[in-house]
Amino acid sequence: MTTTFADVRIFPRRPDESAVDVVVDEGRITAITLAGADRSGGAGSGEAGSGTAPAGEVVEGRGRVLMPGLGDVHAHLDSNRLGQTFRPHTADGTLHGYIMNDRANWRSGERSVRDQASFAIAAIIASGGVRIRSHAQVDADTGLERFAGVRDALAAHNDVLDSQIVAFPQAGIVRERGVKDLLDAALSEGADLVGGLDPLQYDRDPKTHLDIVFDLAEKHGAGVDIHLHEGGTAGVYSFEEIAHRTTALGLQGKVTISHAFALNTNPEPVVRGLAELLAEAGISVTTVAPQKGCLPQDILGEQRVAIGLGEDGQRDYWSPYGDGDLLRRTWQLAFTNGFRRDEDIEHCLDIASRGGAQVMAGARPEHTALVEDARFGLGVGAPADFMLLDADTVTSAIMDCPVDRDVFKAGRLVASGGKLLGGVR
Repeated sequence: MTTTFADVRIFPRRPDESAVDVVVDEGRITAITLAGADRSGGAGSGEAGSGTAPAGEVVEGRGRVLMPGLGDVHAHLDSNRLGQTFRPHTADGTLHGYIMNDRANWRSGERSVRDQASFAIAAIIASGGVRIRSHAQVDADTGLERFAGVRDALAAHNDVLDSQIVAFPQAGIVRERGVKDLLDAALSEGADLVGGLDPLQYDRDPKTHLDIVFDLAEKHGAGVDIHLHEGGTAGVYSFEEIAHRTTALGLQGKVTISHAFALNTNPEPVVRGLAELLAEAGISVTTVAPQKGCLPQDILGEQRVAIGLGEDGQRDYWSPYGDGDLLRRTWQLAFTNGFRRDEDIEHCLDIASRGGAQVMAGARPEHTALVEDARFGLGVGAPADFMLLDADTVTSAIMDCPVDRDVFKAGRLVASGGKLLGGVR
């Protein structure tokens, strides 16, 4: 079935941007024509401003903005408390304290892990999300219970969402018994990636920690996504060790460093060296737009390192922040960077959309315009994963975060007005 999204402004940078008709067939964008072209004709040329749109279903855009679907590529669906009774923050402010506070309280949630993960997934999709990579805690306390809940929730949405799940050793690998075997089991039961956490500063045995992570990745043909809060020279050391193992095992395109605080806690010459190291090893990075610790997006961009955006937890035992709205998290990425110029703010949306898609696919940026990108963007040939909303420009949409968004996956409406169609699954 061919669908024409008529009279839309595709990724507009000016309020007077010309409207177009976007033609979708078999889940992909097949043509972009001048708005109002004859829809009774042929297949169109695929060039904006020429050709005719084919007959079929018509979705009236009414001049709304068409923006790419977003991704939460660093989520923790097993620990969110969205929609539950507010719980005052009780952690002590240390990494170990946060971990143990979550461990002491996660079973007191008002829903099962699976149902709570589904609640968050519905909110993420309704905000414009079309992809999620979620970590799921695997440790001596939880076993595979949290992992199974997240896996099952994501599986229930596989018709409206692209997803990956990380078997995540939140409490370390070396300091607790049996975690290696649990990670091995999680990878056998559906995990796409194996995680890690601060191998030097938390587990205090970086060689063993990283050997286990990469041995398991090699054994299962899985990817790797490591939380790395380590800054300064400690972070440099872990970067180098991760890059070495990635290259030695031929895992280019399958490894991500999350948070990557070494990139904002070292002198610029060191940071440039780390960016080159990431590029050479084909490693991507993700950020959650923290208050402190902005990634050097310009330096990483020069090296064509893929950057994805995530929301981390949402109103959980770690912090009261986060609401599942990925457009608002895009605003936060621009805000924490102190951006004012439209092109910088638009780049934040680029990271939140095709940046996350590149991270999940293990691809590197090609420096093409988002509207011309046929693989991850809004060019002819790209998946029809986008949203329609009322705004003057891309920047105004990020600043205003209108709630009323129509979200489409493969050209099919999946959410509208802040709700997942059909409700929480």
